[in-house]
Amino acid sequence: MIFKGVSASRPYPEHGLRQSEWAELPPHQVRLDQLVTTKDTLDLATLLDEDSTFFGDLFAHVIEWRGELYLEDGLHRALRAALQQRTVLHARVHVLTN
Repeated sequence: MIFKGVSASRPYPEHGLRQSEWAELPPHQVRLDQLVTTKDTLDLATLLDEDSTFFGDLFAHVIEWRGELYLEDGLHRALRAALQQRTVLHARVHVLTN
């Protein structure tokens, strides 16, 4: 399996980060097999949305919540990495506290 899990929704509370706030987080390498996706489908409309990392940030967005890593944005980047047989993804990680 590529990812630790695949989900169709976000199990964590809303974080409210804007693109400029994401950009302040330094990128880290994250293993694909430690990620739980928050989308089970790669939707073209979402991919082309101006808030998507497709056009903006070069790095995927990951939320760390309750010990799990959730891939919030950048599914296209993660799939590309997997297809290129890479096991890690460069991502900006935001840690949510309860």
